[in-house]
Amino acid sequence: MLTVGEVARESGVSGSAIRFYERQGLIEASRTSGNQRRFGPEAACRVRVARVAQRIGLSVGEIRDLLAALPPEPSLADWQRLHDRLTAEAERRIAVLHAALEDTHSGRRLCDL
Repeated sequence: MLTVGEVARESGVSGSAIRFYERQGLIEASRTSGNQRRFGPEAACRVRVARVAQRIGLSVGEIRDLLAALPPEPSLADWQRLHDRLTAEAERRIAVLHAALEDTHSGRRLCDL
């Protein structure tokens, strides 16, 4: 079991970010008898996935749903499916942005005032 600091180091975020992700339901912790958080070995991986998903533009709710679809002990194939979903979503959003850029570069007026 990992402490907040250990998960933070392994995932490259701050301890406050770990606590935020826990409050948002992206990772889960158990409590020691001294009420300290302890995370499973997959917590840092989930945080890294969440960070990439945020950079793609997914909301916290969308990320929660994405991670909730994983089984309790994800296999490499489960992580690969998640990776493929994130990649497809990133490519879809890039295509939408390219279309918007084409509109702005078309020379057409976007509005007539």
